[in-house]
Amino acid sequence: MKSGSRLILLLTLVLLGMNTLKAADGAALFKANCTACHAVDKQVVGPALKDVHKRRDEAWLLKFIKNSTAVINSGDKYAVDLYNKYNKTQMPAFDYLQDEDIKAIIGYIKEKSEAPAEVAAAPAAGGDAGAENNGGGGIPSATLFWGLAALTGVLILIIFLLIFITTLLVNALREKEAREKNVPTESLKQSMNLMKNKFVATAIVFILVIAGFNYTVKTARAVGVHQGYAPVQPIAFSHKLHAGTNQIQCQTCHTGVEKSKSANIPSTNICMNCHSYVKKESPEIQKLYKAIETGVPVEWIRIHNLPDFVYFNHQQHVKVGGVECQECHGPIEEMEVVYQHSPLTMGWCIDCHRKKEVDLKKNDYYLKIHEKMKGTEEVITVEKLGGLECAKCHY
Repeated sequence: MKSGSRLILLLTLVLLGMNTLKAADGAALFKANCTACHAVDKQVVGPALKDVHKRRDEAWLLKFIKNSTAVINSGDKYAVDLYNKYNKTQMPAFDYLQDEDIKAIIGYIKEKSEAPAEVAAAPAAGGDAGAENNGGGGIPSATLFWGLAALTGVLILIIFLLIFITTLLVNALREKEAREKNVPTESLKQSMNLMKNKFVATAIVFILVIAGFNYTVKTARAVGVHQGYAPVQPIAFSHKLHAGTNQIQCQTCHTGVEKSKSANIPSTNICMNCHSYVKKESPEIQKLYKAIETGVPVEWIRIHNLPDFVYFNHQQHVKVGGVECQECHGPIEEMEVVYQHSPLTMGWCIDCHRKKEVDLKKNDYYLKIHEKMKGTEEVITVEKLGGLECAKCHY
């Protein structure tokens, strides 16, 4: 086989491997981002997704998944009907996903939709979103792509290295036994010549360097990002039951959310306002009674953590800015086990400040600034009020 043919064969194998990875990539992304509300073959919170690629075209799906609220507000009939059919429950925005990631998810749904019934009936992704997610929100397709490219390059190098070492060992053994030195086969000669080719060697080194750089950057940027983090709490508290079914307002338990920097973790006496009478016999409620009797507070595990050098004020966002809890914490009223919905990275916060409009009619906190800007600015965002100044969050 000629050297050129060998190179074509290797590249073909790499491309086939990458296509296989894309399917697996879609499954991982679906599991990390979709299974809290959807399954392929049955309704969960939202509709079953089987054959969704046949119901709407790819462009519509990309737009709807990234920001369903915008599509509904645009008056799109299909989106509005869907919203009304499922109790006016809006899907959270997935604007942090790339188009390639969403296409991989759609590809996975298509594959599951077209699979035989017994295969499609198998669970696509088990359990609670966030309980299984280790904080990455799913592995980005670009990282998997370059990871496979790097792995393929390393394997190719290892194969040729093993052939070279084997030949040296065989020759050394035959020389020791005073036999005629083994002459490499024509196939081995071609392989060795291929490795000596400057273009091939440069291409392999270039791929490894780029893949290594990409992996390093992605890994470094993921440090401290805990999206999907869902620790097991000492008491099995269900936000779905309290905030969803019973419609208890967040401010009832998180008393500081409108008047202080922190939202506050509810103290035991807040819980006992209801549970002095409700479900007193429940084993989980008995843990509250034990905490009161022993004087040892319940050791709730903090889920949403920001670095020490970051200043965040709940009052400023919730009371002054009118930000809904779900904008940062996701569909909290649907969570049986609470998990970190948003990445809470600096880029994510900055992007919000660039897009978030300030309500001039309902908000008198910045009244004087508003009056000065009314004539010159058509739309006033948080950014235009100094929301991107470093000292606003870092002090």
